[in-house]
Amino acid sequence: MSINGKADNIEQVVSLLSNGCPAQCEYVPHPEQKLPSIDSLREFIELVRAVVFPGYFGSPISSFESLHHFIGVRIEKIAGLLTSQISLVRQSETGSAQSEAAIEDAASVAKKFIGLLPEIRRVLCTDVRAIYDGDPAAKSHGEIIFCYPSIRAMINHRTAHALIGLGVPLIPRIISEMSHSETGIDIHPGATIGEYFCIDHGTGVVIGETCTIGDHVRLYQGVTLGAKRFELDKDGNPAKNVPRHPIIEDNVVVYSNANILGRITIGRNSVIGGSVWVTKSIPPNSRLQQQKAIESTFIDGLGI
Repeated sequence: MSINGKADNIEQVVSLLSNGCPAQCEYVPHPEQKLPSIDSLREFIELVRAVVFPGYFGSPISSFESLHHFIGVRIEKIAGLLTSQISLVRQSETGSAQSEAAIEDAASVAKKFIGLLPEIRRVLCTDVRAIYDGDPAAKSHGEIIFCYPSIRAMINHRTAHALIGLGVPLIPRIISEMSHSETGIDIHPGATIGEYFCIDHGTGVVIGETCTIGDHVRLYQGVTLGAKRFELDKDGNPAKNVPRHPIIEDNVVVYSNANILGRITIGRNSVIGGSVWVTKSIPPNSRLQQQKAIESTFIDGLGI
C-alpha cells in the first residue's frame, strides 16, 4: 500500500473494493438481495407519460381508432413493471425472499395505481391549462406538453405522490429524482399539490416533503418552499415525518428566488415578490416585496 492509503495497483484496488472491512462495505447489498431497477422505473414513467398524454410521449398514434389498443398495451406493461418493482423493493427492505403472496400484494397495489391514472391525467390537464392561461409565451397546449419542464416534473410528481398514498416505499423518491435530474425542479413526492399548478421556467425550484399547496398556485424559477429548522429526536438526529414546510393557500403567486421557510401559511390571493425571505405566516390578500428605498440604504451602509 502506498502513502495516503492509496492502492499501488489495480489488483489491490479490486481486492480492497470487493473484500474491504465491514464498516466500508455496509451499503453493499447481499447478492441474494434484489434491488429495484432504475432502468425499469425509467421505462415505467415513460409509459405513464405516454398514456396520460398519448402522441406527445412514446410512439406516435397512427389513428384515433388505434388509441384504445395503444393505451391498453401500455397499461399492461405498466402493471407488469410496477408489480415487479414493488415486489423487489419490499424484498430489499425485509430481506425475505419473494413469496407468491407478496407478488400478489404488489400486483394489487399496481392495479390500484392504474385505477388512479384517469384522475392523474385530469389533474395534469389542469396544470397544462394553468400554464397556457398564465404564460403569454405559450402558443398552444401541445407546445406546453412537449416543451415545458413543469409538465414533465408534474407527471413524475403526481405519479410518485399517488404511489406514496398507496404505501409504496423508495420507488416514489426514485421517480421524483429522475425528474429533478431531467428538469432542475426538485419536488419531494410527499408534497401535496392542488389543481391548476404552474411552475414558470422552473429551474431551481425546491418543494419540501411536508409542503401543502392549494389550487391555482404559480411559482417562478428559484423558489424554495423549505424548512427553517429541524426538530431533533432523542438521539439528536432530525425527526422524521414532522410538518416543517410551508402551507401555500389558493391563488398565490411566488416570484423568482423567493424563499418561504418553515411551517408557516401564505394566505390565499397573496403575492410574494422576488428574492424575498418569508419565515412568518402572512394573511390572505397580502403583497410582500423588497422595499426599493431600503435597497440603496442597505448597500451604502455596507460601503459597497
